[in-house]
Amino acid sequence: MTETAQPADLLEKPRLFYEKLKEPFVGRDEEALTIVLALLSGEHVIIIGEPGTAKSALARRAALLLNAKFFKYLLTRFTEPSELFGPLDINALRKGLYKRITSNKLPDAEIAFLDEIFNANSAILNSLLSILQERVLYDGYSEIKVPLWSLVSASNRIPDEPELDALYDRLLFRHIVKPVPEELWEKLLDRSWMIEKGVFEDVKPVMSSSDLLSLNKLIFQVDLTSVKQSLLRLFAILEDNGMHLTDRRKGKTLKAIAAYALFNGRMKARTEDLFVLKYIAPRDAEDFDKINNILLEELRTPDKILVELDEIDHNVELIKKEVGRLKSFDPKLVEIYRSLKAARRRVAMISRTSDDSRVTNKVDVLINKIDDLLDEVTNKLGM
Repeated sequence: MTETAQPADLLEKPRLFYEKLKEPFVGRDEEALTIVLALLSGEHVIIIGEPGTAKSALARRAALLLNAKFFKYLLTRFTEPSELFGPLDINALRKGLYKRITSNKLPDAEIAFLDEIFNANSAILNSLLSILQERVLYDGYSEIKVPLWSLVSASNRIPDEPELDALYDRLLFRHIVKPVPEELWEKLLDRSWMIEKGVFEDVKPVMSSSDLLSLNKLIFQVDLTSVKQSLLRLFAILEDNGMHLTDRRKGKTLKAIAAYALFNGRMKARTEDLFVLKYIAPRDAEDFDKINNILLEELRTPDKILVELDEIDHNVELIKKEVGRLKSFDPKLVEIYRSLKAARRRVAMISRTSDDSRVTNKVDVLINKIDDLLDEVTNKLGM
């Protein structure tokens, strides 16, 4: 095991891991993000969608980038517990001991991928619940502690059976994967060809299990004080919109927010980190789009700020055309001057609320445009 990196270096590793994880795939940024967040927080993720959307490939690559023990299995209703947890040890059984051979099976894995997880029968389901929650396999009269860090699971459907509610609730991060859109098909062909040629086969670890453990400990040092009240308000808004979070999910939300802040290289959470709720709150298919709209409306996210800046930019362009039509010393120029000053103050204030590179770049361009227009107005006013 390598020496644990210092915190300053650690904060750079999640982003590097994310970039390497999504590198071979086209249009799978959010899927990669949910896996990274699950790893940072030591939680589990469910990716819902049709086959052939790189779900298992992402999970396997995550394990390779961590040099972690990996287990993968496709569940059917006929899957036997021994297929997941290992066969009984016949020699031990002859001695009156109930023991499983768990080598290279789920109880031996640090990262696991279970495809079609909701096909699990009751015998497997009960064991999975304790593994996911307690990291313990209750098997006969024995308790087997498992090293599982995160489970990446997949399904082509959202469960509606009551008996699956407990399992679904234990998968903290949820995401619906969609086929690559048409505008990315050419890029998909090129990247798939590179995969077929083996370009991405030489996967070198970029983060150790020791690093991951240290990052997980750092999560609980993230300052969350500034987001708690906003989070409580969002809980109420989501409830009003028919999205109910269980007490377990509410309780784990702060961990997810801290993981998102850490992923962005920060030890203090911001309002924009609450956007991680889009991967936690949805239950049904329609919830995923609904919560995205709610968060864009309620949070000062970079995307929402950019929309506001675009509106200001549009208004400045309209003012610019009007200034071009006005003659010197026109009384309307005084009102325009005041409007431009107010717009500049607004843009400057926005620049202090976000350090997102897209926002800061847009702010710089917009302030320069407003300043140039102010110079033109003052010249026409003879100021």
